[in-house]
Amino acid sequence: MVTQPILVGMPYAPHPAGRSPVEAVERFARAVSGLDASEHGFAHLCVERALARARALERASCLCARPLHGMVIPIKDLYDVAGLPTTFGSRARTRLATRTESFVRDLLERGAVVPGKTATSELGMTAYLEPVGLPAVDNPRWPGRTPGGSSGGAAVAVARGLVDAAHASDGGGSIRIPAAACGVVGYKPPHDARGGALAAQGFITRSVGLSAALHGVALPKRAPRLRVGLLTEPLFARTEVAERWGAAAEHAARLLSRAGHTVFPVSAPAAAPEVFAAFRTLFTARAARVPEAAPGSAMVKHLRERGSALSPEEVRRAERVQATMPTLADADVVLSPTLAWDPPHIGHFSALPPREDFWEQTRWTPWASWFNMNGQAAVSVPCGGAGASVHLGAVTVPPSALLALAREVCDEVAPAR
Repeated sequence: MVTQPILVGMPYAPHPAGRSPVEAVERFARAVSGLDASEHGFAHLCVERALARARALERASCLCARPLHGMVIPIKDLYDVAGLPTTFGSRARTRLATRTESFVRDLLERGAVVPGKTATSELGMTAYLEPVGLPAVDNPRWPGRTPGGSSGGAAVAVARGLVDAAHASDGGGSIRIPAAACGVVGYKPPHDARGGALAAQGFITRSVGLSAALHGVALPKRAPRLRVGLLTEPLFARTEVAERWGAAAEHAARLLSRAGHTVFPVSAPAAAPEVFAAFRTLFTARAARVPEAAPGSAMVKHLRERGSALSPEEVRRAERVQATMPTLADADVVLSPTLAWDPPHIGHFSALPPREDFWEQTRWTPWASWFNMNGQAAVSVPCGGAGASVHLGAVTVPPSALLALAREVCDEVAPAR
């Protein structure tokens, strides 16, 4: 996984007036009690450690001015926090961390409290959440169905109202896909996409404003007038788009048009198949570098084998495609559905042979990975009140304009019950 820094610079008041860091952790502890791992989305909880951290924050008055003072933010279980286990989405891969990732240290320095690690798919390699040898996590908004992956545990924790924000990462849609599946906000910040890099670090949250604040993005009162391309055609697979998801994009288009933006239909560029082939090469090349584990998922084994068969020239060719990608559309922002249909039942993808599993995931998520290839910012927000989400990807605009636009179409997010 490519680790990118998380920028946290905006002042943020995470708690109602008078609530202390200790009260915030105690509220989290009450909310998570009575839930099991398939419900709360955590691979590991460390409530006592979080309470100790919260008490230390309260004792040191000099820490009260830190921008995230006492905010409870779990970390995705692909990344190390010293003293906590990292499972990498597999019981067989679990180890006790002796170091803390730099972006986690950054969050702690700004006053955050880490209450545990959220569940992920094995090595973050799938768009669904079925860790190997660990509980599959249920979707609180669609019981019995996948919450999406690979940052599915983060999305579940936010959707249930256990936390306002959870750390997540995105190497092919892994922030935006589970955010859409669980009806919350998922923002992939821009990242340096040179040399085959696909991944960015970010958060899944309860609001666009909070996502902006956590990334140090100052939102204007209103988005500038923008040219928005409406893309309802899948980019990377031939598949039908379910009515609910297509209707959400059309609804967002109407909202933006009424707000004064110029909205017009666009089509997938002719180079889309070549771009996705390059993405698949870069993604599987990464899989070839990880050690084998037994037992492991059939999907990761398939990706490792495919990646190991790649030649250096094939990888270099994919990097050249990434470096010379065409513009997605002649627009400032491209609007599409986030998913092609509702989250399927747990086990739907993993019951398929690995090659078909991969393509079924692609048919479900045929838009997101374009923005991992080009490194531009993208965000998924619930829209239209029917349980579907829309995806907004930057073409010419900075994150501030993209997120201000997303705020104009985002539904209010209420905790799942």
